[in-house]
Parts: sequence; structure tokens; C-alpha cells
Amino acid sequence: MAEIKTKQTEADVVEFINSFANTEQKKKDSFELLQLMQEFTGYKPKMWGASIIGFGKYHYKSERSRQEGDWPLVGFSPRKTAISLYVHCGCEGQDNLLKELGIFTMGKSCIYVKKLSDINKEILKEMMKSTIDFLKQKYG
Repeated sequence: MAEIKTKQTEADVVEFINSFANTEQKKKDSFELLQLMQEFTGYKPKMWGASIIGFGKYHYKSERSRQEGDWPLVGFSPRKTAISLYVHCGCEGQDNLLKELGIFTMGKSCIYVKKLSDINKEILKEMMKSTIDFLKQKYG
């Protein structure tokens, strides 16, 4: 079985944002997300791999394979084309929240936003809460 490559590191989150966010807007939005997610979750931000900022963590075991590992409860990454938000788990009620979130596109496991002002931050908080609640209930 292959080992999970994305693991929590001790890299500096602020330094990462300053060096990785490729526009001033993305940098501004990243620092706003950093504060919003830390205040909302109560967890300090940690780097996961080279480019994901995560808050909290859980240990999962795949139901379809023997894969298991740790992963952040919620997080984000200021990627080149958009900010990736790791706040969606597809749990009950999230489809309705997505309708109210604002302007975004969906990936397999994340939400992409061009800028933070395109989405409703209160709905984002509700999505984080439902995701965290679901993951804690499912994985402890």
C-alpha cells in the first residue's frame, strides 16, 4: 500500500502565504481565510504537505481500501488559478448550503473560488461546521 504523501509539517504558514500566493488579492484573501478559519475552528493553522493550510485533524480509514491516514478537518490553499477550500464533505444539508454560497466551482473534494468576496462567509462557516461535525461523528 502506498504511503500518503500529504502530511502535517512544521513549515511556517505565514511564510508560505507570502511566498506562494501569486497576487496581492490572493494574499489578502488567504490571510482573511487564515483568521476566519482559526477563529471559527479554534485550531491553529498547520501546513499539510507543501501547499495546504489545515485546521484540526482526524484519522480516517478508507472503507474501500486499506488506506488510512491523518487529514485536516478543514483547510485551504491559495493555488495559482483559484483558492481551494477544503470544507465540503457532501454530508446532509450541504447541497442546500452550496446553493447559497456564491460564485464557485467544484472539484472532486474541494470548492474553488477566484476571490473571497465571491462567497458568503457565513455560509462558509456553516459548511465548515457541518463538515467538522460529520467527520468527528464518523471518525471520532
